[in-house]
Amino acid sequence: MAGIKRSTLAQQLVRGKVSETTVVRVARACDQNPVEALSFFEEYHDLLAGSGPPTDSELISQVTYVCVLQLLVARSLHPNPSPSDLPGLGPFPHRNSVRAWFEAVDPGDLRQRLSAKTGVAPQNLSAQLTAGRLAPELAVQAARIAGVSLTGGLVATGLLTPDECGWPLGGRERALAELSDPELVFLARDRLDTLGKMVKKLEHDEDSNSALLEQLG
Repeated sequence: MAGIKRSTLAQQLVRGKVSETTVVRVARACDQNPVEALSFFEEYHDLLAGSGPPTDSELISQVTYVCVLQLLVARSLHPNPSPSDLPGLGPFPHRNSVRAWFEAVDPGDLRQRLSAKTGVAPQNLSAQLTAGRLAPELAVQAARIAGVSLTGGLVATGLLTPDECGWPLGGRERALAELSDPELVFLARDRLDTLGKMVKKLEHDEDSNSALLEQLG
């Protein structure tokens, strides 16, 4: 029913470490609330009680830079656009969802406080965010520190769906519509700046790999 191999489930049970993904898939297969199912475990004991609507910043973080640019162009063509004049938003989570969510809830020292609380080195946190992932327990702990809904990070990582966590239908569109034109321009600038840094890092990594291969002969 859950689409999990019996051998995989047996191994997890024997080790005493059933993954969050398994818990969620089994809960869905049994028509149970995944958030409530995760709350049975000590690491997530407050998950259900701490679940609430996302902030506008979290909603906007789940919009790709392409959609932001499309919206900016649409506004320039239609000073007072109607909903039909505006482009639809792409699905989420998107490629940069995890990092965008983390930055959206970051009060300024989230990496340092999360590292101190969990014992995970800041460079390891950065590596996860750069790779577009974040362990579920770290996502929930980050939300606790940031004072936002505990399920927001689990939506950004793709473990839970927006519907399962009470994200409002059309919430992203509403949050974007409330941004002024200058605010939308600054948002696009920040997204492109982040993209530029990612591209530079990829180019640097490729150059490093090429140099290493040449040295190895």
